[in-house]
Amino acid sequence: MTLKERLQEDLKTAMKSKDQMKLSVIRLAKAAITNLEIAKGHDLNDGEVIEVLARETKQRNDAIPEYEKAGRTDIIENLRKEIKILQEYLPTQLTEDEVREIVRAAIAESGASTKKDLGKVMPVLMPKVKGRADGKLVNRIVNSLLSE
Repeated sequence: MTLKERLQEDLKTAMKSKDQMKLSVIRLAKAAITNLEIAKGHDLNDGEVIEVLARETKQRNDAIPEYEKAGRTDIIENLRKEIKILQEYLPTQLTEDEVREIVRAAIAESGASTKKDLGKVMPVLMPKVKGRADGKLVNRIVNSLLSE
C-alpha cells in the first residue's frame, strides 16, 4: 500500500470514527500533495509524499515559537496534535547520534575538511537523511564537525 493509499484509508476511518482533528490534518496533507502533483504534472511517489508531509510538519514546528511568544497555548496544543498525526506517516526520525555518524561518513566520502567544503558534503549527505532528520540539526552537525 502506498502512502497516498494509506492516507485515503485513514481519511475514511477518521470520517467513520468522527475524529475531527485527524480528518482535518489528513485533508490538509492530501490537499498539499494534490497541489504538488498539479504543479509537477505527475502523481507523486512515496518519497515525494514524504517530502510534502515533512514540509507540513516543519511548518507547524516553526509556528510553535511564534504562538508561544503570543501566549496562544490553545493553538500550540492543536499544532502539537497535528504534528503527532503527521509523524505517523513519516519514517522514524534519526537521533542526533545517528545523524552525527551519517555526517561523519559523508564528510569522509566527500573529502571535506573545512567549512568551505560544505557544498561538497551536502549533496552526499542529504539523500541519506532526507525526510528522516531535521535540516537545521543536520546543518548544525555538519558545521560543528567541519570546524573541528
